[in-house]
Amino acid sequence: MKFKDLLSGFVRLHILHHAAEHEIYGQWIIEELARHGYELSPGTLYPLLSAMEQRGYLKPRKQREGRTARKFYRATPLGKKGPALARLRVKEFTGEAIEERPSHPEVTCLHPDIDYRYRDPIRQLLAGAQPGGGVPDMPIDRRSLLAGGTLVPLVGLQSRIAPAFAQDDQKKADYTLRIATGLAELAPEHIVSTTLYNGQFPGPLLRLKEGQRTVVDVHNDTDVPELVHWHGQLIPSDVDGAAEEGTPFIPPHGMRRISFVPKPAGFRFYHTHVVAGGDLNRGTYTGQVGPVYIEPKNEPGAYDREVFLVLKEFAPSFSHGGDMAMDFLAGEEIGALKDLGRKSDDEAQEKTKGFEVGYDLFSINGKTLGHGEPVRVKQGERVLFHVLNGSAGEIRSLALPGHSFKIVALDGNPVPTPKDVPVLWLGTAERISAIVEMNHPGVWILGDLADDDRKRGMGIIVEYAGAKGKPQWARPKPYKWDYTQFGKPDALPAKPDETMEFTIVKRNGALNGFNQWTLNGEAFSMEMMKPTRKVREGRRYRLKFRNASDDIHPLHLHRHSFELVRVGGKPTAGVLKDVVMLAGFQEIEFDFVADNPGATLFHCHQQLHMDFGFMALFNYA
Repeated sequence: MKFKDLLSGFVRLHILHHAAEHEIYGQWIIEELARHGYELSPGTLYPLLSAMEQRGYLKPRKQREGRTARKFYRATPLGKKGPALARLRVKEFTGEAIEERPSHPEVTCLHPDIDYRYRDPIRQLLAGAQPGGGVPDMPIDRRSLLAGGTLVPLVGLQSRIAPAFAQDDQKKADYTLRIATGLAELAPEHIVSTTLYNGQFPGPLLRLKEGQRTVVDVHNDTDVPELVHWHGQLIPSDVDGAAEEGTPFIPPHGMRRISFVPKPAGFRFYHTHVVAGGDLNRGTYTGQVGPVYIEPKNEPGAYDREVFLVLKEFAPSFSHGGDMAMDFLAGEEIGALKDLGRKSDDEAQEKTKGFEVGYDLFSINGKTLGHGEPVRVKQGERVLFHVLNGSAGEIRSLALPGHSFKIVALDGNPVPTPKDVPVLWLGTAERISAIVEMNHPGVWILGDLADDDRKRGMGIIVEYAGAKGKPQWARPKPYKWDYTQFGKPDALPAKPDETMEFTIVKRNGALNGFNQWTLNGEAFSMEMMKPTRKVREGRRYRLKFRNASDDIHPLHLHRHSFELVRVGGKPTAGVLKDVVMLAGFQEIEFDFVADNPGATLFHCHQQLHMDFGFMALFNYA
């Protein structure tokens, strides 16, 4: 008997145990199992529920919520017999599994068919003790759960078995992350309690080497399941950090060892990837953000030093939405998309605008403007700034009076045509690497163009050696942000094998006051894992998005980079990204090559949008 098969029975019995007492649904089951140490993804759970339904163990009931449906389950009479039968058979099982071996009289061990690594913790469990350290990570995969047609007749053990510990105890981890509630002192008068990595904000900078395998131990010291997404890396689905792709949760007070080969080189980052919904203490509303820099095999080194800046807001609250400023993006609105957006508003049952999230506190590297250490520079230095917008949903800008930014990379990828710009604009999760020549001595504010946000903390002081006085701010001249200027001049992208078109529509307040987001009329369902699109390995796909809303959407594709081919009506080529801003009532097109098999998530990187429908899944055929 394989140990995974044993755990599969535990999961089935756990589901039936609760379904016999009350109605249950998918996300509730995932979080309930995670509280007991099971790593289970939606992609594994929902086929299992379907199989249990088909075999007569569960009876479903659909309930509509707005324009989507949720499936609830109750145990059938047959399903209720499973746990009852298991209670009668558990003594028989333990009697066969546990035996005294003369060669090791001090050890009570299990049946020899069970892997030796698991004997000691299981012996403790059967004896009623909590498992000790050293239990290997045992994620439960879809194949194990669906392989058997009957229930393993065990109950009572499932609540304490299979915590997620290290998979390979022989190798020391390269890095350790601890997820826990902590305090972030933005300023002496503003200390916020939030979830952090290693008790700090931002999380520690992880410097990895391109192509050299790295091992990270992630401890979850909170009471809720967590995920760590390795944003911008081309890695397998099971470690990417998205439940929709099949990555297992890190259970409460558990640990998971993650191993992958970092690529591509450049500025990446890591962050939580759980659903927050209406909970502003979950997801990217917390302080779970940290920078990653993957050292290239060959570094040109055309700068004197690096400075990493992580932009982040704190103290979030809900309010009814207003209009988002969009005049900084190049391109013109499309009348047909405005008409489609108005049509959706007219048809909405809820006429009041849905909830949006606002913030009271703003910071760079966890400090409000004027607190923390300034960036100290010398005249003539070439400083490479790596800037990350770590927000849950805000668009950020940065300017440094008297200086310009020479952009050399977007989202960690070198641009074909570096350009000098007076202002940086970053959508949620975007990164910019830019060189600033320090040739204007003084004490300056590197800050956001929004006066209110800057005054409440979104800035940092840049101080030249020997300079004194009050930090100065001067607003730059208006500037349109245009991705196409960084592309290859007069170049054309390769022709795609297939084009997929998506129209984005907002349904005002459709989900208990929250806006619902749809792609081609369909909001993403965690229950059904839809909408999905099939792709084939090696083919080039062009994704065309038409935005029939007045919101800017930072579009993100997991586990792949994409090449911009048309932005705001202008063709381009050569700019590789993993997040791109799509302006309100505009279109955008980008290409990706299906070269990383496995489930691949696409979504708007605004937490409030992705949680309420703005997602899709690409599955490899």
